[in-house]
Amino acid sequence: MKNIKLLFLAFVVATIVSCNNQSSSESSDLAVPVSVENIKLKSIQQFISTTGTAKAVSETELTSEIEGEYYLQINPKTGRKFKLGDRVEKGQVIIKLENEEYENGLAMESKKLNLEISEQEYEKQKSLYEKGGVTLRELRNSEVSTIDAKYSYESAQIQMAKMQVSAPFSGVIVELPYYTKGVRVSTGESMVKLMSYNKMYVEINLPEKNISEIKLGQEALITNYTLTEDTLIGHVTELSPVISNETRTFAGKVEIDNPELKLRPGMFIKANIVTAQKDSVIVIPRDVIMSGSRGKYVFVVERNNTADDRRITTGISNQDEIEIVEGLSANDRLIIKGFETLRDNSKVKVIL
Repeated sequence: MKNIKLLFLAFVVATIVSCNNQSSSESSDLAVPVSVENIKLKSIQQFISTTGTAKAVSETELTSEIEGEYYLQINPKTGRKFKLGDRVEKGQVIIKLENEEYENGLAMESKKLNLEISEQEYEKQKSLYEKGGVTLRELRNSEVSTIDAKYSYESAQIQMAKMQVSAPFSGVIVELPYYTKGVRVSTGESMVKLMSYNKMYVEINLPEKNISEIKLGQEALITNYTLTEDTLIGHVTELSPVISNETRTFAGKVEIDNPELKLRPGMFIKANIVTAQKDSVIVIPRDVIMSGSRGKYVFVVERNNTADDRRITTGISNQDEIEIVEGLSANDRLIIKGFETLRDNSKVKVIL
């Protein structure tokens, strides 16, 4: 009986030792799951970010210059009366005002006829002067009469033009107050507001520390939260050399190309002003870089599926990416997920 107990005890001990050895073996062979990215040469831009409100380069509000009856005109492009959002060309008549009393007071036809008579008389006087039929004084008096008649007619034309509300530049109707057809409107009433925003601008204020980095002509990448798929291009066009005593910033202006009118006046935008750019260099995500007593490092996967901690030297950077000057090569398999708990020579298993 005693021998049986000893045999049973020996069996239990052997089983425990065997299990412990198996567990130890499995632990030593345990690989950390990681995701990798093959390093490729690419471009990187370093920029200074700022924000602001986009504004139209050209905008105006047109008011009535005379009292008259209101008539909104037909847009030849649509065949309907002008409305909000319609594009207009420079010189296009949007609204007409009718005022018979005002028009009669201008006496356009008589002024035009008087100009024609004066011109004919002047030509006649010139011919007679060449033949000795009139004096120089008489010729000059005829010339003065012609000039006066011309100015009088041109002044009447200018006054007549006030009966039409015309676009001073090509743009878009952004405000169009409603008036009933034929209603009499007073002088100074708002008629229409136009904007041309195929080019826009944003006023910027940057910290004093950036004054040596920002230059005229630098490119700016323009984004807006409603235009997630589009980046517009702008350029620094104005810079103040003065630092504000109150804010310790300096002012500037970025002009934006907006050919497809995707950016709208009043939108809040972000401008990344490019201060440096490099092409065909090693670029990696900033968030995979670790720091230790020996400096910055990242992990790459070696051929034997172990993690190698590579000491790196960095170059220019932006919010998301950073240039690697030394420590990595093209086609290295950079660990971008699962690196947080790794050590040098840790076993790894590459997953998608």
